[in-house]
Amino acid sequence: MISLLEQIQLQLCSFGARLQELRLRHNWTLQELADRSGLSKAFLSRLESGDRQASIAAVLTLSRIFGVSLASLFESEPEIDPCIIVRGAEAAEHKVNGLTYVTLSKANQHFKLQPIRVKVSRYRRGSEHFHHEGEEWIYVLSGSLTLSLGGKSYDLDSGDAAHFDSRLPHQLRGGGGAEVLLVASPISQPGPVPRSPAGEWRAIPRMGLLEMTLSEGAGKRAGANKGKPQSSSDGPGKGTKSRRPKNRHSKT
Repeated sequence: MISLLEQIQLQLCSFGARLQELRLRHNWTLQELADRSGLSKAFLSRLESGDRQASIAAVLTLSRIFGVSLASLFESEPEIDPCIIVRGAEAAEHKVNGLTYVTLSKANQHFKLQPIRVKVSRYRRGSEHFHHEGEEWIYVLSGSLTLSLGGKSYDLDSGDAAHFDSRLPHQLRGGGGAEVLLVASPISQPGPVPRSPAGEWRAIPRMGLLEMTLSEGAGKRAGANKGKPQSSSDGPGKGTKSRRPKNRHSKT
């Protein structure tokens, strides 16, 4: 059985390998890391080789330089599977905010896209809109629905697609009932933030937080909504109230 002292020694040895891994990932030389951290090149070289133990101050400095937690400096990141397969039999349906959806990836934060198959009930109504960071692309597999976005409404039929900035208040309304493929992603090109309520309000939770959000979401939402107007959208998050779109394309 490994003693506590031996376990600590192993962690200290792994620190050097982890430090080198992070430095090379950023394409920095030892001198560049020294310039950024204020630590000497010789000291950093000895840390990477395991010949020197880092002080708490040095560990704090390096964690801030690399933007990682203290704990992650002492352990290598797990290998990422380059291909995520979701079998049809494994895809479980979830119901939330008038939507029935299936997540089409088990990927974690290392992947940027969040693909979801969503069924929008023909009975889904209301003026609640959602908004959150990122962008969304939807493709109507079958049926018809109305996309309400930033004060306008768009009627979509089978075969139609829409791509939009999800920071704008948005909502999918039932129409005749529809099944859509929805792909959510962070904004790829930062730009001016459109005028929308503060915070986030998501209809479908972020991937990786599905179970927690589904079980706790109702209670949190009820508390947050006390004495407050709300907003709504088809993407996951918190929000505020936005007006029902009014223009000649809007459905009543």
